[in-house]
Amino acid sequence: MNQTAIFWPMLAQVLLVYIVYVVMGRRRHGAVRSGEAKTGQFKTRSTEPGSSITVANNLSNQFELPVLFYVLCLTLHVTNGVNYLTLALMWIFVVSHASVHLTSNRLILRSRAFYVGAVVLALGWIWLALHLLGLV
Repeated sequence: MNQTAIFWPMLAQVLLVYIVYVVMGRRRHGAVRSGEAKTGQFKTRSTEPGSSITVANNLSNQFELPVLFYVLCLTLHVTNGVNYLTLALMWIFVVSHASVHLTSNRLILRSRAFYVGAVVLALGWIWLALHLLGLV
């Protein structure tokens, strides 16, 4: 399998981060324009209006579990560990991560998406360990 295929889910995840930045900027700009907020409110999260705080929180989330995703993808590439299974796991992570973050903010869906992503990444890390041990 082409080892560079692992970069496609990484690029999709990076695109998601940029989309979140754009959405956050639009919401913040809209909140100021509508009078819901003043620009100084964006200095701290505690005073940010509800229309943009969820997006700001989402942006923070993009630098938590996805960091493990990026490291795993790069490590799989460097160790020639990319195969159909690992590629599928990484795409499942991206889709599960994006599905809730780009659609709704329902807690039950966010929770399920988080657990799917966490389990998928754990499976990827386990596979990497087995690969490094020469067992797969």
